[in-house]
Amino acid sequence: MKAMRLLARGAPLATCEVRLPPPEGEQLLIGVEACGVCRTDLHLVDDELPGIGTPITPGHEIVGTVLAAGTAARFRIGDRVGVPWLAWTCGVCEYCRGGRENLCPQARFTGYTTDGGYAQQVLAEARYCLPLPAAVPAAELAPLLCAGLIGYRAYRAAGRAARLGLYGFGAAAHLIAQVARHEGVRVFAFTRAGDARAQRFASELGAEWAGGSDEQPPELLDAAILFAPVGELIPAALASVRPAGRVVCAGIHMSDVPSFPYRLLWGERSVTSVANLTRADGAEFMALAARLGLRARVERFPLAEANMALERLRSGALEGAAVLEMPAS
Repeated sequence: MKAMRLLARGAPLATCEVRLPPPEGEQLLIGVEACGVCRTDLHLVDDELPGIGTPITPGHEIVGTVLAAGTAARFRIGDRVGVPWLAWTCGVCEYCRGGRENLCPQARFTGYTTDGGYAQQVLAEARYCLPLPAAVPAAELAPLLCAGLIGYRAYRAAGRAARLGLYGFGAAAHLIAQVARHEGVRVFAFTRAGDARAQRFASELGAEWAGGSDEQPPELLDAAILFAPVGELIPAALASVRPAGRVVCAGIHMSDVPSFPYRLLWGERSVTSVANLTRADGAEFMALAARLGLRARVERFPLAEANMALERLRSGALEGAAVLEMPAS
């Protein structure tokens, strides 16, 4: 099969021919229909994550069909499944036993520590895969498997916010804005300074105010979620939330946080992060997405143009999410 692989840290992806072994135990062999292009993939290619091993196939927003199953797998051949970021956990550590498998110190991650979905086929543990509807186009489902899932975990971590700020209006924010508006939350969108196109996009999806991340919103917020991996946005967001407000950092990587005066944190404001996801997150969010008919706005690329898709993400040129679609053979 064809795969776009990271062969050396910091290098562009290369087209490779790969042969996968047959699935064993709980594994599934999945024919990939589409794979979303996530900012975490960009951090991987840009050598910004710790412990990157090469060669590796990125991609963890995978939609595909089961081609073969191991002896104990819970899906059948022909089932449509999604493969998210969380690939495996130990099941016995204090975090796994306490319902926080997202923090398992031995966890494996799709497209980072195990090969992912920038490929025509992928092997995945059935226990960590999600059932998906057959009728929805794969490209529209793929971003839900990380941008949606991590965004939803961050949204829940923000608490009961009537006024929610979203910093960085990309793949995750454009999905969570739809969820928030459905629940009656007022959305305030922050983009790169001067990015009128992204601000119009946010307004189209129900944001009542959209401006640059260097601006103050017209009123104080109850909470803010940072999807942009920019550490200097933390003090900016703190300045935009009311006393007792919360700032949630949703990315796996962020540039260094600058020093800031204590008065920005005072007033029982808080800063927290979300890390990875749990299988329960996946089941809950995908059920919600189905109820809402949630769809991602996507720009499609063939697998061979993975580097171009990453570059458009890097430059901020995307409106919504980028998705790779696989060649038939």
